[in-house]
Amino acid sequence: MENEDYKDRDISWLFFNERVLLEAASSTTPLLERLKFLAIFSSNLDEFFKVRISQLRQLKSVDKSLRKKLISKPNKKLKKILRIIHEQQQRFGAIMEAIFKELLKEDIHFITDEEVTSEQKAFLNTLFKSISADCEVLTTDENPKLSDGGLYLFVAQANDTYHFVKIPTDLHNRFVQIPGNGHSFIFLDDVVKMHLNQLLPEGAIEGSYSIKLSRDAELYLEDDFGDTPLADQIYDALHQRKSGQPTRLLYDANMPESYKEIIRKTLDIGNIDLFPGGRYHNLSDFFGFDNPTDNPDLTYKIQVPLPHPILSRTKDFFASIREKDQLVHFPYQSFDAVENFIVAAAKDDKVRHIKISLYRIAKASVLTDALLLALENGKKVTIFVEAKARFDEKNNIEWGNIFQDKGAKVFFSIPNIKVHSKIALIERTEADSLKRYAYIGTGNFNAKTSSIYCDHGLFTANPQVTADLHQVFSTLERHLIIPKLKRLLVSPFNTRNVFLQSIENEIKNSKKGLPAKVTAKMNSLEDKTMIDALYRASEAGVHVRLIVRGFSCLIPKPASELPSASEPILITSIVDRYLEHGRIYLFHNNGDEKMYIGSADWMTRNLDRRIEVLTPILDSDIFNELNDILKLQLNDSAKARVQDSDDSNTLIDLQQENPIRSQYAIYEYLKAKDENVLS
Repeated sequence: MENEDYKDRDISWLFFNERVLLEAASSTTPLLERLKFLAIFSSNLDEFFKVRISQLRQLKSVDKSLRKKLISKPNKKLKKILRIIHEQQQRFGAIMEAIFKELLKEDIHFITDEEVTSEQKAFLNTLFKSISADCEVLTTDENPKLSDGGLYLFVAQANDTYHFVKIPTDLHNRFVQIPGNGHSFIFLDDVVKMHLNQLLPEGAIEGSYSIKLSRDAELYLEDDFGDTPLADQIYDALHQRKSGQPTRLLYDANMPESYKEIIRKTLDIGNIDLFPGGRYHNLSDFFGFDNPTDNPDLTYKIQVPLPHPILSRTKDFFASIREKDQLVHFPYQSFDAVENFIVAAAKDDKVRHIKISLYRIAKASVLTDALLLALENGKKVTIFVEAKARFDEKNNIEWGNIFQDKGAKVFFSIPNIKVHSKIALIERTEADSLKRYAYIGTGNFNAKTSSIYCDHGLFTANPQVTADLHQVFSTLERHLIIPKLKRLLVSPFNTRNVFLQSIENEIKNSKKGLPAKVTAKMNSLEDKTMIDALYRASEAGVHVRLIVRGFSCLIPKPASELPSASEPILITSIVDRYLEHGRIYLFHNNGDEKMYIGSADWMTRNLDRRIEVLTPILDSDIFNELNDILKLQLNDSAKARVQDSDDSNTLIDLQQENPIRSQYAIYEYLKAKDENVLS
């Protein structure tokens, strides 16, 4: 979509990552949290190279005559992407240097191998003996295979021999605390560098420089799976990531040109894949750097997850949901509500069947234990496991096999489509009839991610909603081809049409002189048809207000380019201590407002190539609660940045006397509601 009507998704994504970098640069962010934002930026960029840059490179390999027929021009686009990344990495280095200077004021010292004292050297000599066996040594003349994402030192010796020495950060702490002033640390990289003469053959060390190689993360499965189950094909193909096509080699910018050429030829990579960086790479390791001081101001103040006013205190989960729909909000409220729902079902004698769709499964959790307990208790358990969830394939497939071995009915991926929905259905016998209870969420069934991802989940016993969800699971179980739906939006069946009809309805109302609004919050906005509908709505005078955390391909037009009665589209993005992940869609509908939450963004893949489930919010109390939360986010003026046509990432100016920081305001809002229940 490289034309004047739409932003390029990859370029827009880079400016989302810039918003992460801006949090690292901000003096209002606690000092050690600024390091964490550097880690997020670094981790995001690694995945960008493994996935998006890899896809661009594959397009570049297409025959030039065929490529001319394609919309995208990878050479031109790739150059622009690399220029932006280079600029951002220059800023990254400057921000990191500034943070390290601030850390010195807190008596936290990061020292290099050139700065160690004799006492510290003796300490590190002893330490190195315990880790030396884990430092893999590869020579350049043995066709070395560098691992994806691994840290290495490229070492040149006086006898014209060259080696790659792996830094064992997968086995040992990257940040080694050593004796010294205050809280002193040295990178493991430097510890290895200091002892290279103990690892390599005789010969003076002429130079050593840090490098890191990223590889293509795509699995490139065949379209025809034959008789081999898809999950087995995926599991068997995971080894490809270890030897995938290189997409980026980061190297110390101080490395001589002659050494770069040796590396390039040894690893058989192009000049375009070489990226200068700082002395250290893989700074996503800062995720694991804990506060070594007694100063609590260096990190965010702990927000203890709130109990859900009803579900955290109920003695009968099913009675509480049967009486009234219940809504949970993570990470503000405890994930216990979801886990206890499945635990209650596993233990309840009246429960006959548990059905659940799992996209990213935790390695071990209360939820997985509850599903295993349900099987032990003789209940039917049907689990849909998405084997194509990138970077979680291995864990998901292994868990699917465990569930299957224990007696669950397990369905793995459907070819050419992902199941991204976050749904569960409990079937229970009550008064000799079947009663269903549903959970529909915006985030994964994962306690760990629920502590950092902002998501919403609905518990309901509404007969129409649960009947629709039963249809969805029947489709996943291959009993149906197309579900019959009355309430739910389910991609790829009716989601796109319902959303487009809802926008068109707002356009019609606006043309009649009625109030008309489209308010939506999502992770990404990319689908051209949806964007075109929003353009038409804006030109027709519909008030369009969006919150898009990540990239947006929509280009907001200034008021001067719109009809006189029209309003420009305003898009903001909130980057704060938690990752905004919820999807909320609100249509004014001439005062009879309609709201949906669920797993789908307005991306073509979410509307056409994934199984996604969104539910209407039918309970008036829950509607009002979610609407209040949405308003807090729409009025955020502390962390919300405008996504304009220039990608300026400027903080929004709402002229508020007391700026609203929505993530903190939402916590206080929910805390007050819980206190009101107790009082």
